[in-house]
Amino acid sequence: MKRRIVVTGWGLVSSLSCEVEDCWNRILAGESGVHEIRLIETGDMKVKIGGDVYDWECSDFLNPKACKKMDRFSQFAMVAADQAIKSSGIDFSTGDNLRYGCLLGSGIGGLITISEQMERLVIKGPSRVSPLTIPKLMLNAGGGNIAIQHNLRGPNYSVATACASAGNAMGDALNLIGKGECDLLVTGGAECALTRIGVSAFQNMRALSLRNDNPSAASRPFDRGRDGFVLSEAAGILIFEELEHAKARNAEILGEVIGFGTTCDAGHITSPDPTGSGATRAMSLALQDAGIAPEEVDYINAHGTSTPLGDKAETIAMKNVFGDHAYRVSISSTKSQIGHSLGASGGLELIFSLKAILNNLVPPTINLDDPDPECDLDYTPNVPKERKIRTAMSNSFGFGGHNASMIVKEFSD
Repeated sequence: MKRRIVVTGWGLVSSLSCEVEDCWNRILAGESGVHEIRLIETGDMKVKIGGDVYDWECSDFLNPKACKKMDRFSQFAMVAADQAIKSSGIDFSTGDNLRYGCLLGSGIGGLITISEQMERLVIKGPSRVSPLTIPKLMLNAGGGNIAIQHNLRGPNYSVATACASAGNAMGDALNLIGKGECDLLVTGGAECALTRIGVSAFQNMRALSLRNDNPSAASRPFDRGRDGFVLSEAAGILIFEELEHAKARNAEILGEVIGFGTTCDAGHITSPDPTGSGATRAMSLALQDAGIAPEEVDYINAHGTSTPLGDKAETIAMKNVFGDHAYRVSISSTKSQIGHSLGASGGLELIFSLKAILNNLVPPTINLDDPDPECDLDYTPNVPKERKIRTAMSNSFGFGGHNASMIVKEFSD
C-alpha cells in the first residue's frame, strides 16, 4: 500500500515578504515584490529591475560567523528551513534521525561566491581566493548546512534542473518517503542568482523584461504585452512527512502531496517545446500518480514566467491535458508578483498552492490587463477569486527542457 505523505511545515524568503502568512496576504492584495534592483550596480546594464531581497541580513537570523561560511542561497535555504521546521513542531533531538533528511533544488547555486572570488582572483591573484570558495558555491551546500544544523542523517542531496529544480527535489522527496526509505524530508529550493553576471547573462539572451520604467508591472504572465521574466531571489522550503509519523506527534497537517510527474522535452536547450508535449506528459504523469481524473483539479499554479513562448506553450499543454476542463479550472501565476526565482520557484509555488486550498481562494495574476488571445484560459486576472479548492497542481518548467508537475490536495483522514 502506498504511504501517504503530508506537509507539516513551511517557510520562505522572498522579495514580497519573508513570512508565509504575510506573503500570502500581500499576494491576495495584489502587491508586487518587483522594484529597481538595489543589491548590485545596474548603471551600465539594460535591465535595472528585479526581485532582490535588499533589506535582508543573514545575521538577523543566524550566527554571524555561520553566515560568513555560506553563500547567500544557502543562507536563504537555512532561514526558510528553520521557519519550516519551527512551524512543523518537529523535535529532531528525539526520534530516529537516520530517517530524516533534506532534498533541495537550486538551478545555479553559489553564483555570488563565484562572482566575488573570480574578481578577487583577477585583481589580487590566486593566493587571495578564499579557502571557503568551494564549500560556499557548491550546489549541495544548502542541504549540507541544514543537515549539520539539525542532525539530519538520512537522504541528503541537491537537484539541479534549472527552474524545475525545487519541483524535482520535492518529487524525489515524495518518492523516497513513499517507498519507505525515510519518514520526513526538508525539501524545496533556494536561489540567489541576482548578480551582475546573472542579470547580464539573462538580459543578453533576451530573456528578461525591459520595463524599467514600471517595475511592478513588468512581470505580466499571459498578457499580450509580456516581454520576458523578472529575475528574483528566494527560498521556499516545506516539510514532507509520512502521515502516521505526523499523526503520532500530533502535527498540524497543511495538506497532502498525492502526485508527481517529470519529463524532458529533449528539444531546445532554452526554448520550450512549442507544442507543449513535455509539459503535457509531466502533468499527465502527475495525475496518473495521484490516481485522479483531470476534472478533479480545481486550481493550477502555473509556471507562467511572462515569456512570450513559455506562457503560450504552457497554455497549449494545459489544454492538451485537461480538454474542456481547462476552461473551468482556475489558474494563476504568482510570478506576476514575486518574479522568477529560478530553482527556488517550485517551493514557493507549492506553498501558495496549499494556501489556496486552505483558504479556498485563487490568488491573482496581476498585470493581466490585455490577455493574449492565444492564452485564453481563466488566469484569474488582477483580483483573487473565492472558489472551493480541494486539489491543486503546481507546474515548474526549466531550461534544458525539464518539466515537473506536482499535485496536492485538502487533507482528510
